Formats: sequence, structure tokens, C-alpha cells
Amino acid sequence: MTLVEAARWAPSCFNSQPWRFVYAVKDSAHWPAMLKLLMDMNQAWAQHAGALIAVVSRNTFEANNNPAPTHSFDTGAAWMSLALQARAMGLASHAMWGIEHDNIPKALNLPDNMQIQAIVAVGEPGDKSELPEPLQEREQPSPRKALKDIVFEGQMPDGVA
Repeated sequence: MTLVEAARWAPSCFNSQPWRFVYAVKDSAHWPAMLKLLMDMNQAWAQHAGALIAVVSRNTFEANNNPAPTHSFDTGAAWMSLALQARAMGLASHAMWGIEHDNIPKALNLPDNMQIQAIVAVGEPGDKSELPEPLQEREQPSPRKALKDIVFEGQMPDGVA
């Protein structure tokens, strides 16, 4: 609950707070169904997490049911707040898009105006030697683009994609 409390305070357009979280804690009655929503390659390592959290966003405003064009952006801010709180608590968090998209609305009982953004695994950092060999190689910080490739004064230069 500390993680989602941190997410709850994220900023959002018109303070709409479009994010919703559906979770399962390891060894709970809901764990097998939530784990099954991950693609096989993610199940291989996420099965060791302490919790799985589906991050969902409402794509319409509650006040008038009009489209909420910033719902994904706003929900991303909430996810980042959750991730930073996890880090501050010594936990690892990993958002995944490798999920069973077609099965999620029914499995999570999502209304038509709710959309899955990711499923996040949260838990104590594990020993990478316990992972299958191909996944061990991926357990290092991802490379980052240089600032000169992502920051521009005034406008983006021609040819930048």
C-alpha cells in the first residue's frame, strides 16, 4: 500500500487521477491468475516477485465521460512515483508490456473505458544466477542515450527521429 500511496500523489490533468491498480501478492488466491497474464518469458522471472500490479488507466474523464487524452501520460507519472518509492524501500520494480493483452480486460474485469498500461513486478532484488541463461545476460542497467541526442534548445534539428 505504501507503493500505491506514493503513486496516488502523482500529478494529472485536471487532477483526474486516471490510474487504477489491480494487484496480487505472491501465494495469494489471485496470484496464479495474475501471473498467467504475463507472456511466458516474463513469467520465468516474475514468478519470484513478491507482488504483481496491473497499472490501468481510465481513458475518459469522470466528470463528463469525454476522452482524456493525457490518461497514459498521467498514469506514467503515477507508475514512476510507485517505482521511485519501491527503490527508496530497497525493492526492485519492473514494468512489463510483454503481457496477454487480449485476456486482460476480462481477467481484470475492466470496463470499456479502462485500458491496461503495464503489469509491474515488485519484490526483493534476486540473484541473477537463478534466472535462465538468456535472462541473466539482460540483468544489467540498460544503456541510455546521450543528452545531445535527446535535448534540443528551441526546436528539434532536421533529421532527428
